[in-house]
Amino acid sequence: MADSSNPQSAGEVEEIAKQVPKIKHDWYQTESHVVITILAKNVKQDEVKVEFAEEALNVAAQLTDGSEYHLNLNLPFPVIPGQSTFRVIPSKIEIKLKKHDGIRWASLEADPTTSEVAQPMPEAVLSAGPPKYPSSAPKATDWDRIVGDITKQEGDEKPEGDAALNALFQKIYSQGSDEVKRAMNKSFQESGGTVLSTNWNEVAREKVEVKAPDGMEWHKWEQ
Repeated sequence: MADSSNPQSAGEVEEIAKQVPKIKHDWYQTESHVVITILAKNVKQDEVKVEFAEEALNVAAQLTDGSEYHLNLNLPFPVIPGQSTFRVIPSKIEIKLKKHDGIRWASLEADPTTSEVAQPMPEAVLSAGPPKYPSSAPKATDWDRIVGDITKQEGDEKPEGDAALNALFQKIYSQGSDEVKRAMNKSFQESGGTVLSTNWNEVAREKVEVKAPDGMEWHKWEQ
């Protein structure tokens, strides 16, 4: 015998679930910040609660239809809660996380299946691949040989992906001339962490522009 005390059938519950709006969120990063955009429209400022922690972010918002939105993230790297902010505008909720270190995030959430921790590079940025950079130093450095030496030294424990690039550029920076270091620092800082060059003659002439990855579009952050 059916339980008449239940006011809603399974079909009604399913229909209500379908009516709850799906709110999307997206993110991008600069050298110093990670910016998260939640596409919730016409949300009131006093109905949004954002809690910042060093390795976590919790967002709760009351939507215009009366339903509640929640976003809870375990972050892959530490942030500085006291320097992280958010703002609410008619088209979205925008959250700006201040990075603790200048590390390039590969994802917005921590991966519980790995314990690998990326190390920040000294005034340099990770790139999409290990290109051969031209040098203006009197004696050219064989970067391919350096890469080979790194691989040989690390053997079976050689890093992969971002960790390998991190090790490569740390090696280039530590062994490079003053001009190489100036070029890396200038290109990294002026491009917002999207360009890395060792050619001082090339980058000294003008400001290094921001270059978004292939298939992506760069949007300037407005205060």
